[in-house]
Amino acid sequence: MELFTIFISAVLVNNFILTRFLGICPFLGQSRNVSIAVGMGMAVIFVLTLSSIATNLIYTTILSPLKLDYLVTVSFILVIAVLVQLVDIVLQKMLPSLHRAMGIYLVLITTNCAILGLALLNVVKNYNLIQSLVFGFSAGIGFMLALVIMAGMRERLEIADIPEPLKGFPITLILAGLLSIAFMGFSGLVKL
Repeated sequence: MELFTIFISAVLVNNFILTRFLGICPFLGQSRNVSIAVGMGMAVIFVLTLSSIATNLIYTTILSPLKLDYLVTVSFILVIAVLVQLVDIVLQKMLPSLHRAMGIYLVLITTNCAILGLALLNVVKNYNLIQSLVFGFSAGIGFMLALVIMAGMRERLEIADIPEPLKGFPITLILAGLLSIAFMGFSGLVKL
């Protein structure tokens, strides 16, 4: 039941984009097309899940026992950078069109505050390896869900009659705010 609570909390209640406001850059930059949003979401799920496992193992087996807690941020950023480079290489070889479509946003996953935030939250919440795995995977699912919903709505806005001053980025910010308000409605589900 605790793992289910972590899952629901990370996907809906404490969604990294819409309630914690982490990862806004790819959310606004990669939410113009649903297929690109799905590709970015899959990359983020992969990086969040693996970095969650790797950072948990590094923290519990090396940093904490050796009292090197002050190296948490630096070591976590290094792990995340390696994983993003792995994703970049794999996408470049296997799906070059998706790699080109994601552009700079794929590499920016390395500096995405959602990834580092997840790793640090695992430490703060004192999650074990299984809890970290579930938290990382479900945070990725929540990230992808928000990205795909936003992309779907932005695609619909392309054909909508929008007043000239609101076209482009202003309507995107309004849409993001309304989507965030909608997700805050889930806050009564789980208190974590």
